[in-house]
Amino acid sequence: MEIKVKIPDKIAAQAKARGLRVEAYIEEILAQQLGAQTAGNGRPRTPAEIRAWLDSLAQFSDKIPPLPETITREWIYQEHD
Repeated sequence: MEIKVKIPDKIAAQAKARGLRVEAYIEEILAQQLGAQTAGNGRPRTPAEIRAWLDSLAQFSDKIPPLPETITREWIYQEHD
């Protein structure tokens, strides 16, 4: 894949300081970002793992009080004195 972008001078200076071509420096940054996303265990999550994670997020959602029809300043600050 080839992508053409305008590289800010700051990034070009950082690449030069590392002794890298701008392209190589950008590839390094992208590789680090992609590595950080899968750093958990090095493999993508299975659908069952994703479902378990989503269920854990929603675990106490039944305890969240409903929002009023109209949100007012008074409602937002009702417990502050």
